[in-house]
Amino acid sequence: MKIAVDAMGGDLGLQITIPGAARAARENDLDVVFVGVEDQIRPAVIRLGGDQSRLSIINAPEAVSMGDGVFAVRRKKHSSIRVGIQLVKDGQADAFVSMGNTAAVVYMSRQILGTLQGVNKPALSLLIPTLKGLTLLLDVGANANCQPEDLAQFAIMGKVFMEQVMERPNPSIALMSIGEEESKGNELTKQAFDRLSSAPLNFIGNVEGKDLYSGKADVIVSDGFTGNVALKVSEGVVETLFHMARREITKNFFAKIGLLLMKGHLKRIYKRVDYSEYGGAQLLGLNGVCIIGHGRSNSNAVKNAVRLARDFVAKRVQDKIREELGRSVAPGEAKA
Repeated sequence: MKIAVDAMGGDLGLQITIPGAARAARENDLDVVFVGVEDQIRPAVIRLGGDQSRLSIINAPEAVSMGDGVFAVRRKKHSSIRVGIQLVKDGQADAFVSMGNTAAVVYMSRQILGTLQGVNKPALSLLIPTLKGLTLLLDVGANANCQPEDLAQFAIMGKVFMEQVMERPNPSIALMSIGEEESKGNELTKQAFDRLSSAPLNFIGNVEGKDLYSGKADVIVSDGFTGNVALKVSEGVVETLFHMARREITKNFFAKIGLLLMKGHLKRIYKRVDYSEYGGAQLLGLNGVCIIGHGRSNSNAVKNAVRLARDFVAKRVQDKIREELGRSVAPGEAKA
């Protein structure tokens, strides 16, 4: 299996993409092709040392910055994102992984790979830690504006992901709203509620923002605007709490002693909420496999994103999404 990695992506670029992807290649029996400025990538790969037989480079002289808009992305015909996605399209790579500009990766993926038959819009999905394990939240930013049928498709795609990748049979599906009652929400959520209720899914109804990390549902469905705001607020709260705790602990000698006694437990808690342990977000519904990581990713996040891409390909998740949609979506409801 060969995974294409955007070597230029992320805030730290080559510092994290090269060692992270190389480690993934060693640990998961994979071939990795780095896509980006070859003159910069090759020295970084050489510095790794060891066996490099499973690492290769495809030159892409342009890079998409985090601040680039759609017009800039279109102009850069030889960017690492465009070239890497094209490798998947041409069958020269089984999946593409990028820690770069999310909007650019989503846009180029849709333009080059297209969506699976029966899928209106691909959904950016992310595994989040909860009190009971992991929950899949989608969409977290690919589609700010959605229709009720889009949310129904997101639910089906999330169901397949949890069954195939997370090995969770008949996962519970919930709809993000402003109240648990069926009557709560805007027109989008009310109509989506009706569609999900009649779909062949284990739909348990609405959940509120407070339920995001409770583990109440295996899959939580939302439009991309709401999902992204919920996710970013959560990230901010976690970071703020850790900063507050660190500040208070350093003020008191006995608190420092307590910290030493709790150090092992705190490390395990931190590992559970550490985004790098989950790799990245999966763009479900594409006619190809694409994983998008956080711009602030470290090498561990890159390693796990590549591993996630491997699991996606090995378990034929996209094919199974296509099959499930064919069974679940009424004729004429989705675009061919």
